[in-house]
Amino acid sequence: MLTIFGPSDRNSSRLCDQHSRRSFLTVGGMALGGVGLSNVFRAEGESRTNSSHKAIINIYMPGGPSHMDLWDLKPDAPAEVRGDFRPIATNVPGIEICELFPKMAQMMDKFVPVRSISDADGGHDGYQCMTGHRRGDRKPPGGWPAAGSWVSRLQGSVNNAVPPNVSLMYTTGNRTWGETGDGGFLGVANSPFNLVGRKARSSNESMVLQGISLERLRDRDQLVRSIDNFKRATDTTGVMESMDIYSQKAMGILATSNLADALDLSKEDPAVVARYGKSDEKFQRDGAPKMIENFCIARRLVEAGARYVSLNYSRWDWHGGDGMNFPRSRQEFPLLDQGLSALVTDLHERGLDQDVSVVVWGEFGRTPRINKNNSRDHWPRVSCAMMAGGGMRTGQVIGRTNRMGEHAVERPVKFQEVFATLYKNAGLDTGAVRIFDQGGTPRYLVDNGIEPIHELI
Repeated sequence: MLTIFGPSDRNSSRLCDQHSRRSFLTVGGMALGGVGLSNVFRAEGESRTNSSHKAIINIYMPGGPSHMDLWDLKPDAPAEVRGDFRPIATNVPGIEICELFPKMAQMMDKFVPVRSISDADGGHDGYQCMTGHRRGDRKPPGGWPAAGSWVSRLQGSVNNAVPPNVSLMYTTGNRTWGETGDGGFLGVANSPFNLVGRKARSSNESMVLQGISLERLRDRDQLVRSIDNFKRATDTTGVMESMDIYSQKAMGILATSNLADALDLSKEDPAVVARYGKSDEKFQRDGAPKMIENFCIARRLVEAGARYVSLNYSRWDWHGGDGMNFPRSRQEFPLLDQGLSALVTDLHERGLDQDVSVVVWGEFGRTPRINKNNSRDHWPRVSCAMMAGGGMRTGQVIGRTNRMGEHAVERPVKFQEVFATLYKNAGLDTGAVRIFDQGGTPRYLVDNGIEPIHELI
């Protein structure tokens, strides 16, 4: 939540401007009583950075995309298994993907298909894609942190203008497809900072200030006046003296327009935006909208200072009575092909490919055998992911499924192994980092025995 001078507390004492002493600025539950203008301008100066930093972009495909139709086709399988699509060659000999991904095929040397994710718990939600853990696993007091919360806690902010852990996850009709996870036992200060609202091109409703929206943060005069008025009213109370580091972070976000600017695609080269493809603001039933432009915004957020960006994209649950698996694939795959190829191209052109890791995945795969509705049902036994960037050894395939695409026969991979790889790329030592949970038990980034995917490091 981000508010300034919000609803006052009727039971607290009033200041001369009719606002309570508790009507502080809050960002994600962090209180800010106020700060002098010197701090405001210092935050603005510190926010300017052109230095690269390690970051992760996590693209979640709600509903369970079909591994059999995306990046692990089985052309030699029976017709009731192989489906409608043919594989095409890529610029890496021996690697083939669906014919509806020609752009990615031409740059497969910059991607890594992971075809053998084998420990999905079958839940119709993004929990494993956000935390690496099964929902039914024993949880520590406070719960497991989302991956971005670990990154936030261990690496902190790049600058004061942009939170380290941000989310472009839309609230969905199926609630679990819009859950980005939280700080768990690491606390609310490390929870994802949500930047989108209930409409495709709107900010989160909680990021509306009294008289100032996130989009209007460039109007510094108005912001400064609000801060100064509050400061004058509270200087005598000692509030300023108690401001902590989290308040400083909150102030940094408001003191500059960096965050708002990162979300504003009018500031991007129109040719670059067009390269990503045309977004569709319509929410896909109980899923997310097809906002392919958010792939570009994710890159812009990283450039502005974010260390971890999570987003949900469209809806991939097509196995019902409408028999839409293959018709919807023909609609969705070309746009995904365009958006992913544009994102990875951007990272390479901007010299970010060594520092920014990308993962694209869903909660499980789809049945090898086509059902009576000409679609594929849920299949937790195996699923896939696509990875890129992060300085990884790209241009190779990780894992192999059997001839029917039923299960992994080579190099089974766990969700946590993917996260261990992402953490490694981000500069975190999964074996050495230890933080005690609320019960005093030491916790690590991944479970004992989990290692990064060594073929990629």
